Amino acid sequence: MAIKVLVVDDSALIRSLLSEIVRADAELQLVGMAPDAFVARDLIKQHSPDVITLDVEMPRMDGLTFLDKLMKGRPTPVVMISSLTERGSEATLRALELGAIDFVAKPKLGIAEGMQAYAEEIRAKLKVAARARMVRRNPASAQRPVERGLPIVGTEKLIAIGASTGGTEAIKEVLLGLPADSPGVVITQHMPPGFTRSFAARLDRLCRVSVCEARDGDRILPGTALLAPGGLHMEVARSGANYVARLSEAPPVNGHRPAVDVMFNSAARCAGRNLIGALLTGMGKDGARGLLEIREAGGYTVAQDEASCVVYGMPREAAEIGAAEEVLPLEEIGPALLAQARKRGSGNRV
Repeated sequence: MAIKVLVVDDSALIRSLLSEIVRADAELQLVGMAPDAFVARDLIKQHSPDVITLDVEMPRMDGLTFLDKLMKGRPTPVVMISSLTERGSEATLRALELGAIDFVAKPKLGIAEGMQAYAEEIRAKLKVAARARMVRRNPASAQRPVERGLPIVGTEKLIAIGASTGGTEAIKEVLLGLPADSPGVVITQHMPPGFTRSFAARLDRLCRVSVCEARDGDRILPGTALLAPGGLHMEVARSGANYVARLSEAPPVNGHRPAVDVMFNSAARCAGRNLIGALLTGMGKDGARGLLEIREAGGYTVAQDEASCVVYGMPREAAEIGAAEEVLPLEEIGPALLAQARKRGSGNRV
């Protein structure tokens, strides 16, 4: 049975483009197009779509308000159509907090180059979203949380986290549990350029660890988390006794740049048994082989379990190839990372 798609966008041109993209795939069925939230509400009642594309900027009721009401009253998988601006990226991250499954950037109209790849990306994300698990969201505090847990001493240990679809909220939950002096953290989340800086800034406001978008040569220090920039691979390297981040425009790996495998593999070579790796929700298999590299190098590895994943793809692949030492629900992963950091001893290099 075809996946029923509803397109919601105030731009007639974008609605027309998205409708053509949907109609070109036999696995998708366009059941309606809406210029605003009120028309969308009626079409949802009429057609019960499996997945909705949603714009943020709309007349009468903005997309975020509509999304919030939808998730409270009739939870439905949503893929946001987001503008490549700072305001657009902030709105997109808020939409993911409210329950949207994924997002794609708005196409540059009138530019034919890359349109086929864009169409394929939208169709792939619609199919994944339609089958994704709707996970109940915990509202994020606007304040930094009260510190809890035992302090971590030492800089030798390193935490590496990889994720894709559903990963922005999963990463946030893990980081919220880390103390201000946790081991250094490196993160690769599949995300296009223009969104990772806003994502890092949002995490930095919420977490006790300091979070920022990585720059080439940044030291990976205790109490800090570096996020791979959209469009660039991030590797972990040694500079004397220190861990540093190295960025590159090398070809995509597993179809992604940044790729989790690139980060995991490099970290395994540099940190060995001092490395603690976690693979979270996401489609595909990126990160599974890298997680296995970490385990074979003597590091600790954990994968998110199916019940708490939005999309159980990457963690499933890791579990199937024996890459994950443990498979845990999301809420247990942060404590497991800290427990392993303590178990592996402490140092005092700064």
